[in-house]
Amino acid sequence: MENTCISFTAVARSARMLKIDGFSLTESMDHDDCVRSRWTFDGYEWEVRVYPAMTSSAGGGGGAYVVLEVAFLSKPRKGSVRAAIGCRLVDPRGILKPSNEISISKVFSRPQECSTKAAVVGRRALAASAFLRGDSFTMECTIEVLKELPDTVTDPVEEVPVPSSNLGRHLALLLQSEAGADVTFLVSGESFAAHKSILAARSPVFMAQFFGDMREKCSQSVVIEDMEAAVFKALLHYIYTDTVAEFDEKGEEMTMLAQHLLAAADRYGLDRLKLICEGKLSDGINVDTAATSLALAELHNCPRLKAKCVQFIIRNREVLDAVLATEGYKYLAASCPSVLADLLKSSLRVG
Repeated sequence: MENTCISFTAVARSARMLKIDGFSLTESMDHDDCVRSRWTFDGYEWEVRVYPAMTSSAGGGGGAYVVLEVAFLSKPRKGSVRAAIGCRLVDPRGILKPSNEISISKVFSRPQECSTKAAVVGRRALAASAFLRGDSFTMECTIEVLKELPDTVTDPVEEVPVPSSNLGRHLALLLQSEAGADVTFLVSGESFAAHKSILAARSPVFMAQFFGDMREKCSQSVVIEDMEAAVFKALLHYIYTDTVAEFDEKGEEMTMLAQHLLAAADRYGLDRLKLICEGKLSDGINVDTAATSLALAELHNCPRLKAKCVQFIIRNREVLDAVLATEGYKYLAASCPSVLADLLKSSLRVG
């Protein structure tokens, strides 16, 4: 006897990224004011409504919230439409993990029917989070609709399973094995074998060195000055795999690596790595790291990191005095004296 499993339902899914600019301006919006986004999905018209400043009734607590509501604008084809709506905060850069998703379930039976309102995040919490960047934030909204399959069911065709990409693992093994390597880097007494084509494909600086008019074009050995071997090793690993394994750890060593790797990323035109390092340093600012990170932000054009460091240093007199006593502040004063004037002006507001 043959056992079979027949599906009578399927799920259709649609997702969109909604970017809300001018977050600070939305604070003055009325309780019922909303931002609307309309799209066609599964043959129906839907409207997602975002209320940037709704008071506590939707959030279940005090203060104002960013609230989500979905309106069903069409006439159901079969009496009703069963839908699930989800929403979460996301980082378009891919550095931050998405926030916890809020979910709403609703059976829509008539046009203009709306879901319940659900609080995505409190305004105060959003303002203090890294999801708010440049006075804007981004939400990923999804709508899932339960669909009934036709009465006539044919034998399902088994889908071909496709494994996840293993390109990064293979390139990491290539780097480790040194097979086919055509250039050797000498860094702080250690040597690293690599492949010019891969380096050039990832870095405009290496492209100019190996395939431009610079003298390293035909060289099989390149000396790297002013960089620690551990930093260059992490840089190579990122170039081959798009990851920094050391960033999975926390602590002083990870912070120091992020500081040095930010400078290396800027040096070799690796903009994504530079942003990753900037994010790591921004999330780990403390008394011991604030001045050094501020100097790096100034030297390597990281305005967001610079603003976060200044905000931390001047937040009260005790923190300011503690930072001024660190070795990092001596480095800041020596390397970026122009920043001290800005810091002084900001600190006057503290006292």
